[in-house]
Parts: sequence; C-alpha cells; structure tokens
Amino acid sequence: MKNTGKNKYRVAIVGAGDIARAHAKACAQTDQAELVAVCDVSQPAIDRFTEQLAVNATYTVLAEMLTQEQIDIAIICTWQVNHAEIGIRIAESKRVKAILCEKPLTRDAAEAEALVATCRNNGVFFAEAFKFRHHPLHLKTREIIDQGGIGEVMHVHSTFCHRFEDRQPHEHWYWERSKAGGAVYIIACYNIHHARFVFGEEPERVFATQIPGVEVDDAAAIVLIFSGGRTAQITTSFNSWHSHFIEIIGTRGLLRIDDIAWNNEDQAVVLKQQTEEGVAYFEFNPLHQFTHQLQHLCECLDTGAPHRISPENSIAQMQVIDGVFESIDSGKTVVL
Repeated sequence: MKNTGKNKYRVAIVGAGDIARAHAKACAQTDQAELVAVCDVSQPAIDRFTEQLAVNATYTVLAEMLTQEQIDIAIICTWQVNHAEIGIRIAESKRVKAILCEKPLTRDAAEAEALVATCRNNGVFFAEAFKFRHHPLHLKTREIIDQGGIGEVMHVHSTFCHRFEDRQPHEHWYWERSKAGGAVYIIACYNIHHARFVFGEEPERVFATQIPGVEVDDAAAIVLIFSGGRTAQITTSFNSWHSHFIEIIGTRGLLRIDDIAWNNEDQAVVLKQQTEEGVAYFEFNPLHQFTHQLQHLCECLDTGAPHRISPENSIAQMQVIDGVFESIDSGKTVVL
C-alpha cells in the first residue's frame, strides 16, 4: 500500500499472539509504518512470533521497551482483561504518540472511560481497532445509506458464527472467564459496533440471551432497539455452522453482504443493493483490512483529522456490551 503521507511511524506491538501477526503484516504492507519492537510476558510467544516475522527488538517487560525504544504507535494485542491497565501504563509513560487497541476495548465501560481519560490527559491519540470499519465495502455501505440509497434504515440483521468442537477452558482462552472469553466479547462486539455504525446513533434498549458454555457464553442472541422501535437482530456463536452475513433493510431497499462480512482478509467481497429500480452489485478486490486500518491511523497523525472510531464511540460501545450482560443475567430488557 503506497504511502499517502509524509511521515513514517515507528510501531511497537504489545502481545505476540495471532492477532499481532496481522498487525505486523500491516506494518510490512505500508511504507508509512515500521515495526520496531514486540513485547510479550511469554518468551515462547515471542519466539513463535519471530519465527514467522522479522522485528528489530523483543521484550518481556513493557517498561523496558517503553524506556529503550523510540515509539510512535503502540498497538495493544493482549487479552482484553489487560487492555485498560496496559493502555494506561503506555499513555502515562508519555513515550508514544498514539495507541491502537484491539477490540473489545476493555471489560466494561468504566475501564474504557479510565483508559480514554488517561490518553487524553497525556496527549496520546487513541483509537480502537475494528478492522472492518476501514474496508471499502463498509465505507461504501455508509455512503449509500447517507445518500438515501435504501431510504431510512429500519432493521439490521447480522450473524457472526463459527463452530469449535471442543470448547473447554483449558483448550483456548476464548472459553476462559478469567480472560473475558465468550461469544459476546469476542465476536458479538463486531455486530454491535456495526449496528451502531449503520444507524448512526446509540440504541435505547437491549435484550439478550445466551447458550452458556462451561465458563462463558458459547452463543448469544441480541436485540438492540433504536429510536422509533427500529431494531438490530444479532446472532453470534461458537457452537453453530459458519455464518457471516449482514442485511440492512431500509424503507426503500436493502443492502446485503453474504458469507464473509467480517473476516475477509485477502478475499474478494460483494455488496448487493436492491431497490425498486433493480439490483446493483459493488465488487471489492481482495485486501488486508489491518493495513487500511493502520494507514488510516497514520493519516490521522499526519493531518490531525479525527479517527473514524472516536474514543467516545468506544466508550459507548462498552456501555452497550455492559447492557447485554446485564440483560443476560436478569432475563429482562435493559434501558441504556
């Protein structure tokens, strides 16, 4: 991806798991960023990372990396139970210009507020990493909606489902309560953020139910109620067949993305628009969403423009997720 800005930014990644590799690939694919360091408390995790990807320096102690490296952008890729603590430590060090934090941002809205406030108080640019928000497919969706291409948005239906045969806590952190695993945190956060993005406002109420697993939710069904009774219906699961679709229904048409709405790295995707005038298809070539995400952050640092996902938006996202869990626990509709 060609450099559209004048500055090159030095990037450090905190957390050396699978998602860190995607961010490292983004650094390699844009000439506006250079990966200079990786930090993880686990040396074996660092070793696995460096077997696949080149990096100048590695650390097992965050404070050492912050002291010894010149860093412009820190990307947080740890379990979300640690996001707030790590983000606050990085911001308070005053050693970085920007923090990009993987989703879900934190465990709850209170942690999100503390993290955002610390970044603001220390002059650190902050953004949450929802990769799909930077895909031309979703930018085109927003453009069509804003231009009245399907009338007023009335309903959104979306799924994010995978099947894992062995959902035991010892098999993967996805199934561990102590690491904030489960379908709501790990995958429903995509659908929730997307619904808020499509409606352009916050939901007024939420109702949710779950299929419980050993420690966390294996699946969840969520209804978000927006102004005027308009709804987003969300199905996410780790115990059902693969399904990644989005349908946005307006008063004068609909938009639909089939099968690979979310995890479509390096795959071609199609947006379908259907109205009384007929059907139109918008085709998008394969691309790496993480690269577009990083490039957008660099452009914001270059120009001073606001990020597509504001810190306030990220706090509101966690407030909705808090409401989802409150509804699951109480069995009642929760007013947000």
